[in-house]
Amino acid sequence: MDIELPNEWDCMEHQKPLWQYLSSGGKRAVAVWHRRAGKDSTGLNYTAAEAMSKPGVYWHMLPTQRQARKVVWDGIDRKGRRMIDQVFPKEIRKATRQQEMQIELKSGSIWQLCGSDNYDALVGANPTGVIFSEWSLCNPAAWDFIRPILAENGGWALFIYTARGKNHGHDMAEMARQNPKWYFSKLTADDTTREDGTPIITPEAIQDDRDAGMSEDMIQQEYYCSFDVAIQGAYFAAELATARADKRVGFLPVDPSLQVHTFWDLGINDAMTIWFVQAIGKEIRLINYYENNNFGMAHYIDYLNTFKVEHKCHYGEHYAPHDIKVRELMSGKSRQDTAREMGINFRVVKQHRVIDGIEAVRRLFSRFWFDDSRCAKGIDCIASYHREFSEKDGVYKDAPVHDWASHGADSLRMLAMGWHERLNSGSGRPKQAVQTKVGFNIFE
Repeated sequence: MDIELPNEWDCMEHQKPLWQYLSSGGKRAVAVWHRRAGKDSTGLNYTAAEAMSKPGVYWHMLPTQRQARKVVWDGIDRKGRRMIDQVFPKEIRKATRQQEMQIELKSGSIWQLCGSDNYDALVGANPTGVIFSEWSLCNPAAWDFIRPILAENGGWALFIYTARGKNHGHDMAEMARQNPKWYFSKLTADDTTREDGTPIITPEAIQDDRDAGMSEDMIQQEYYCSFDVAIQGAYFAAELATARADKRVGFLPVDPSLQVHTFWDLGINDAMTIWFVQAIGKEIRLINYYENNNFGMAHYIDYLNTFKVEHKCHYGEHYAPHDIKVRELMSGKSRQDTAREMGINFRVVKQHRVIDGIEAVRRLFSRFWFDDSRCAKGIDCIASYHREFSEKDGVYKDAPVHDWASHGADSLRMLAMGWHERLNSGSGRPKQAVQTKVGFNIFE
């Protein structure tokens, strides 16, 4: 039995320009489309057709592995069909691997679902085409990992998402909108219709959502693709918006006359993150942000030394969380010991509740100034750091989501909890103990 692709799916008018761009050889595309505009279905059906005609490896990446399985692998479309069965009918498959969420096609292509939270596990693969679904919630490091592969093999990338505040999704959209080498499409609920000319999302349906309690911010985000609305549940949305409005986010030179203090969040498999800070008067200047993973302490100290030479600066204090004192089983040494042997003496910030650290950041935020270039990834973390939402209870939990953004936010908590008035333009050393408003000493 012959199968024509796309299988039992009709490309709607608003989806055709994107399809035509990709099918004509386009390599980079961004589609910021409203809720239920058919972002994933367009991308999936295009990939299926492409994979049958051009053998290769194709990835469809969502923010997390868990989300990829729930939304796509186990997802049901409006007609009650399993999504991947419609896109990849059994007649074109050679093998289906449930555990890996992978389909091998008779053309020789491999299609796989994956999560940006596990992108480094894909090392060694050579994808031909990659779709980043809900890109504004994905780990932006995934694109940094995949980009050189696609550049080398002439592969294509498609970013499909709704707006989620002014994070890397906003930056990607602005870049694509201005870059003639990229395709860019932004479609609100006012821009899409069905074959009979009726809106995909009617004004009445939007009003029904409004009457049912959906906030106006959420309506503007989901149906009108507004980037002016922060990620729902974001901890520092208001503070960061005020900093931007006050022009405290922009170019900040590194002042060689001021000490540079560093604030760390520790990780090995997770990201290790560092904020670089200078202070003058009441201003706390965040001049640099660095993160990486799968490296030992020596790598980060080498980075500090390189930064020092490049910017002709000198260091003051280095702050780390309490777990820097944990001893490793093999060596019997702590990372604090290892760093000390390499010339870095860490001050240890006492263990504290996450919510206390978040509140400390909020109290200090009005004094923060950010270099928008060297701190771009860190600012993205701050913008994307948000509370977990309980679908069961319909409320936000007190705990933050542990994802790619939490590491940069955690080192910012180290900054807030480790900061005090004497840590300014380099004069004087911090006191051994400081009583804080939340009722405990921040230094051991």
